Amino acid sequence: MSETLARVTVVRPLTIRMHERDNVAIVANDGGLPPGATLPDGLVLREKVPQGHKVALVDLPRGGSVLRYGVPIGFALDDIPAGSWVHERLLKMPDARGLEDLPMATVKPDPLPPLEGYTFEGYRNPDGSVGTRNILAITQTVQCVAGVTDFAVQRIKSELLPKYPNVDDVVALEHGYGCGVAIDAPDAIIPIRTLRHISLNPNFGGEMMVVSLGCEKLQPERLLPPGSIPIADQRTADDSSLDVVCLQDDAHVGFMSMVDSILRQAEVHLKRLDARRRETVPASELVVGVQCGGSDAFSGVTANPAVGFCTDLLVRAGASVMFSETTEVRDGIAQLTARATTPEVAQAMVREMAWYDDYLKRGSVDRSANTTPGNKKGGLSNIVEKAMGSIVKSGSAPIGNVLSPGEKLQAKGLTYAATPASDFICGTLQVAAGMNLHVFTTGRGTPYGLAPVPVIKVATRSDLARRWHDLMDLNAGTIADGTASIEDVGWELFRLMLEVASGRQQTWAERWKLHNALVLFNPAPVT
Repeated sequence: MSETLARVTVVRPLTIRMHERDNVAIVANDGGLPPGATLPDGLVLREKVPQGHKVALVDLPRGGSVLRYGVPIGFALDDIPAGSWVHERLLKMPDARGLEDLPMATVKPDPLPPLEGYTFEGYRNPDGSVGTRNILAITQTVQCVAGVTDFAVQRIKSELLPKYPNVDDVVALEHGYGCGVAIDAPDAIIPIRTLRHISLNPNFGGEMMVVSLGCEKLQPERLLPPGSIPIADQRTADDSSLDVVCLQDDAHVGFMSMVDSILRQAEVHLKRLDARRRETVPASELVVGVQCGGSDAFSGVTANPAVGFCTDLLVRAGASVMFSETTEVRDGIAQLTARATTPEVAQAMVREMAWYDDYLKRGSVDRSANTTPGNKKGGLSNIVEKAMGSIVKSGSAPIGNVLSPGEKLQAKGLTYAATPASDFICGTLQVAAGMNLHVFTTGRGTPYGLAPVPVIKVATRSDLARRWHDLMDLNAGTIADGTASIEDVGWELFRLMLEVASGRQQTWAERWKLHNALVLFNPAPVT
């Protein structure tokens, strides 16, 4: 008779406490910890605590502050004994910080030492900007033409693009705007300038092609007025006039004649794009947008701090970095205004926060509407906790510039680009600002991608990185595992960015051609 011996695996409880003042810690073990698990300090869990969720380190009295990141993320609705699972149903969310009496440009850190000698291979554009990809973009004035343009783009990709191997892709800039809207309303400037500036993204090489229906409110000349388009190399002012295919033109007889017109004009632009070559440029030509989506409690522990460290590296290298997502930084407004380079920059941040507060109020909601079921399942109790983990993507550099939604970035260094927190709207607005490379962190997991710009996705947990091995580009979960530091992963991300920007490495979203729709932010009325 053979005897089988059962092998018992002893799991060492792992918890992460972010600040010495914190009275809760998150559970780091895959699968969480069972009741009766004993933490290294001797604390015994009273109940199962899922991975990423909080455990009370001390008895928390009713009304007492629950501290994570050293700040109150909520107040106990009842007594919470030490060792208990602390989740959103046990907490009252703090009120939003007022926008008065904020510290304005009070933090004056020593200048970060320059980071020199780093380069990538990019496409220099006529206006001086640099692209990381060489893409033909076809702008649309109105949603009505989307079907025709998409049909034409499929033919361009199959019939024309193989003839021009130096062109990376052809992209239709589809959107839901252009007609049936109050186009003269004050806030209509936001979607209009957003679409205009998307069309001028550095990854499109200065080539401008537009498909119009003809009767829409957003006429081509309003979308791209004279003077808004840089004159491309080797062309005269006459040659740089707006290239528009209007479907309602009398010359078009039948659907295929419209498609043929689009193909004919596309080939003119493809020939010019194909003549371009990458050249060595300094890392200061990077324009990086950072964002998080599908966040969990590890976002503020692993991926976002690593991105923040990389943000500081990019600023030291002279690059441009944007952080955004208004509702996800609103609760850290005092941190942001204190880091502003001038009182004027601080006041601009306050102006954007106040505008968005009013925007939410018009919809009878507030910042608490931000958090998702996935956020809460991942351990984030409310928007305050989420914001404290989100804001660290901005690193520690001074904030030198503020952009309103749809504006184009003109400055180096660190910029707060005011956007909604919606992944798709934020990404769209960062593309409009001139982003040529995107960094996106996720804890729950998302296949998010953008056609105009490479998206580097950073996993917050090793379990996600293993399961989604062909969707995540970088694993920051090694920080929680204890096998890498925040600095290690930050440097790994920095080097990966240079490889991706140079075209030597594709992101997983690029390989699978995973592209989310561009979504314009339109706070103006729809008629």
